[in-house]
Amino acid sequence: MKKQARFIIAAPTSNAGKTSISLGLMRAFLNREKRVQAFKCGPDYIDPKFHELATGKPSFNLDLIMMPETHVQELMTTHSKDVDVAIVEGVMGMFDGAERSQGSSAEISKKLDIPVVLVVNAKSVAYSVAPLLHGFKTFDPEVKIAGVIFNKVNTESHFRFLKEACEDVQIECFGYMKNLSQVEIPSRHLGLSISELDQYDSVINELAGGIEDTVDLDALINATTIQVRLTENEKRTENKSPLKIAVAKDEAFNFIYAQNLLQFKKQGTVTFFSPLKDKKVPNCDLLYFPGGYPECYLKELSSNKSIKESILKYVEEGGKILAECGGFMYLGTSVEDEEGTAHKMVGALRAVTSMKQRKMHLGYRKVSVGNEELRGHEFHYSSLISSNTPTIGKTKNIRDEPVSMQLFKEKGILASYHHFYLGTDEQFERIYKWITQ
Repeated sequence: MKKQARFIIAAPTSNAGKTSISLGLMRAFLNREKRVQAFKCGPDYIDPKFHELATGKPSFNLDLIMMPETHVQELMTTHSKDVDVAIVEGVMGMFDGAERSQGSSAEISKKLDIPVVLVVNAKSVAYSVAPLLHGFKTFDPEVKIAGVIFNKVNTESHFRFLKEACEDVQIECFGYMKNLSQVEIPSRHLGLSISELDQYDSVINELAGGIEDTVDLDALINATTIQVRLTENEKRTENKSPLKIAVAKDEAFNFIYAQNLLQFKKQGTVTFFSPLKDKKVPNCDLLYFPGGYPECYLKELSSNKSIKESILKYVEEGGKILAECGGFMYLGTSVEDEEGTAHKMVGALRAVTSMKQRKMHLGYRKVSVGNEELRGHEFHYSSLISSNTPTIGKTKNIRDEPVSMQLFKEKGILASYHHFYLGTDEQFERIYKWITQ
């Protein structure tokens, strides 16, 4: 057993400032020479990129919909064992889940038995925040709220009203963040290039400075330090047939769960390559094309004929491929840009996708093949215009309602708009079996 500060940053609603406060806290504790590990609730890819920029090491997703509960607990244990502070950034509003509060920040806090630091956007509220705080404190007594940080506070007098509300509701107030609109982290969007991330390092430093000025970090640490067991329970399995896995990773393809990469390395060796810049794919047993921003690099991807030919040759020779979302688009016949101009892609799949009429497709997915099920997540603005590629299994949403997007299988290619979590041996082995069968 060891004492360690662990908490989840949650909020009453989305856009309350969870990411800005989380990044500011991560960097502030790092500046105090604390060892910090970041986590993210849910299937998000973008926030963990900012976490890694703030802390200098990978951030891990915790998702009770796509992952077994025991695995979520193992992730927290494994990646927090050598740190002083573990910070989990929540998702949406605190009780917002796939169904009611299923998979929400509140449920994660209960399953991990860690307290919540509530971030409240105080831009247009003063003492009226009291009933809101009372409601979040009493709605689910199993959720332990350690205290509150207010965001977008204009003046000291404004903060006095907020602090008095905390006193009357009997919730500890750790302080506030001033209204620093000029240094905010952009809300989630598509089109954020990896090459652009570094420009936000100075923003994170300013957020950390604001945290240091007006948040009582010592009080926060005291209120969130708990006794934790740091014994790893994850099963170790011997890999009898090591795989050579090649992963597409560049500005166009970069939506990769950190735990997926660890699983790939556990299965054998991992080589990275760039569909934008390289001329051929590496020698491998499995090609992995993750999601990302191919729509931002359609001309470059289309003009790199050499690697497209290399991919087609790999497929013709019996090569195995897993392609998700942007990777699925890239393997298709063509992708239309927002103006409707078609850009020729690899052509390994008979599918045409388009960005012309942007429409958000979002939600968890349950894919069943035979008696086996794998859960994934769909989030994209492009649309599938046409496809003559065969599908396998059945796909439903979390409420068991049929959805239009299916799992495509042709030759050695398994592809879809779905993102899959492959962090456990069972999940990887299942998807690899579907690819090779």
